[in-house]
Amino acid sequence: MEVQLQEIINKIKTDGVNSAEAKAKEIVQEAETRAHEIIEKARSEAAKIVSDGKIEAERFEKASISSIEQAGRNTLLSFKVGVMEALSQLIKTETAKMYDSSVLKTLIPETVKLCAKNAGDDDLSVILSEKDRQSLESSLIAALKDQLASGVEIKTSSDLAQGFRVGMKDGSAYYDFSSEQVATIFSNYLNPRVAQILNAVAKDTV
Repeated sequence: MEVQLQEIINKIKTDGVNSAEAKAKEIVQEAETRAHEIIEKARSEAAKIVSDGKIEAERFEKASISSIEQAGRNTLLSFKVGVMEALSQLIKTETAKMYDSSVLKTLIPETVKLCAKNAGDDDLSVILSEKDRQSLESSLIAALKDQLASGVEIKTSSDLAQGFRVGMKDGSAYYDFSSEQVATIFSNYLNPRVAQILNAVAKDTV
């Protein structure tokens, strides 16, 4: 009887231990599986974060480079415009300086005589500002006495600040030698050349 009881006790212990060991093993395996899943998920999420961060960094870098390049282009364009405006103003100023009385005393008679050969003295008029007429009239009368006798007229115009025009008496056409027009001609000639130089410098800079 005692032997049977001991066997039962031993069996219960054995079964309990085996059951506990099996359960423990199952729990460990589940824990290991779960831990593996958690680790893999964490690795995947970390990889995604790194990938997204890399993509975002590349996007930010490209956007930054694009912004810098655009800012550079805007700066060069502003500089180019500034140079052109400064050049045009310089040409106007320097042209106006050249149109003093001594130059006009020589330039006007020579121009009138040249135009008279083509149009005829009786069809021409010389147009001046009131200020220039007052300062130049006596010298022009002396230099153009033959042309004036043949019909050339000296007139004034309120819209002419400096320089002169030689035109038909009826106003149908005229040659404009005003300082503004001559400065415009110089600017139209020089600006494309200056623009070409600035563009070449810009390419070398970039």
